[in-house]
Amino acid sequence: MSYVLALDQGTTSSRAILFDREGSIAGIAQREFTQHFPKPGWVEHDPLEIWSSQIAVATEVLGRASVRPRDVVAIGITNQRETALIWDRATGQPIHNAIVWQDRRTSEMCDRLKADGYEDLVRAKTGLVIDAYFSGSKIRWMLDNVPGARQRAERGELAFGTVDSWLVWQLTSGRVHVTDVSNASRTMLFDIHRMEWDDELLAMLDVPRSLLPEVRDSSEVYAEVSTSLGLASVPIAGMAGDQQAALFGQLCTSPGMSKNTYGTGCFLLQNTGTTAPVSRNRLVSTVAWRIGGRTEYALEGSIFIGGAVVQWLRDGLKIIDSAPAVGPLAASVPDNGDVFFVPAFAGLGAPHWDPYARGAIVGLTRGTTAGHIARAALESIAYQVNDILEAIHADSGIALKELRVDGGAAASDLLLQFQADLLGVPVLRPAVTETTALGAAYLAGLAVGFWPSIDALGSQWRVERQFDPQIPRERAHALRDRWRQALDRARDWARPDSGV
Repeated sequence: MSYVLALDQGTTSSRAILFDREGSIAGIAQREFTQHFPKPGWVEHDPLEIWSSQIAVATEVLGRASVRPRDVVAIGITNQRETALIWDRATGQPIHNAIVWQDRRTSEMCDRLKADGYEDLVRAKTGLVIDAYFSGSKIRWMLDNVPGARQRAERGELAFGTVDSWLVWQLTSGRVHVTDVSNASRTMLFDIHRMEWDDELLAMLDVPRSLLPEVRDSSEVYAEVSTSLGLASVPIAGMAGDQQAALFGQLCTSPGMSKNTYGTGCFLLQNTGTTAPVSRNRLVSTVAWRIGGRTEYALEGSIFIGGAVVQWLRDGLKIIDSAPAVGPLAASVPDNGDVFFVPAFAGLGAPHWDPYARGAIVGLTRGTTAGHIARAALESIAYQVNDILEAIHADSGIALKELRVDGGAAASDLLLQFQADLLGVPVLRPAVTETTALGAAYLAGLAVGFWPSIDALGSQWRVERQFDPQIPRERAHALRDRWRQALDRARDWARPDSGV
């Protein structure tokens, strides 16, 4: 037997998954790692812990599945996007913790860029909005705030990368500094039409070009793993940001096909083919992938807090002992009791883009129970997804026929049923829900001929369960209106001029 190994480096855990030729899982290993919150709105990771957890699960999964490294034909990498790392090229030592995509420390910097009139330039070249979410302002912050960083960067001593670049650097013992087009497109420094780093954007953020990795296709052989790592000479052959990888893993390879990933955040992407659309509804255009020199794009809406709201119920509020316990608790009540939860812990993403929004639970009464709060938390994920789909429909004019879903929270039948009720279309959960890792595996396997073509993969996608709408459309509209009222109460809470 031969396998493809997917390294799935996420926001809260590192995972490694082995896939066989049928696209079935042959082994999986996972480790959570530490989340650092130095100040309100700041989120960091230790880059060395990211690496140690990722290589640990890579070797662990081979042992569990009794698979030898020589039976692995390729490695595919998928990663939390926008998270920014800078390290010393000579020593490989990070100069600072990784600044995570959820981090809001550069919100005021982004406000200044908007005030200086850069919004149209950024949207035209990158397809993005100016926001602290993306990597560019995080790079600028590290250069400005880590002693000596700017001078070292200007001397060419430092390297920037998103997590994919960091993993390849480590896997190759510092021989290779690359990223793929999908990750590059999330930095706010990359022209998605000319498909290259852009000098005007670099000047806007005062980022030296010498920091940047080489940009490559999403499916090609980049390098082989160094011999000292227990995966000797296995080719690294596929890379994509986690949401683009999930779109590919769901085989949404035709224009109009859409998927939503219910992970730490939620990310809804619609394939738009070889056209990069301009959103009129505050969504972003992004590179989906480039294979064989052919670039395909997607329209995307990003939700900062999706499944992370369940983690907060567990770790912050402590009303559940484990994430799976949220389902039975939410099902202990027949409805939300008119309690609405806006989980804007890190601001609001698309289509609102309010970095100053903060979390709110509204509608509390003496009769409110932990069950109502748990149900409102789960439902908040579905409401945010609905907001994005309304915006995508307004941009594309394409009526949604179905929504393919994946991610950890997609295991919740209650959530997916409520999602179908809100949307009024079927929600389809595939037999293999590890579609982020599967997409990375597909990209890598295609590059080495393990799978002959994208068309040959079509038969591997199978539905495990379909959730059909069950409530009247009038009821769904009334619930959505109530959600918007709750949103209004969370907006602008942490604006610097609030007087607090």
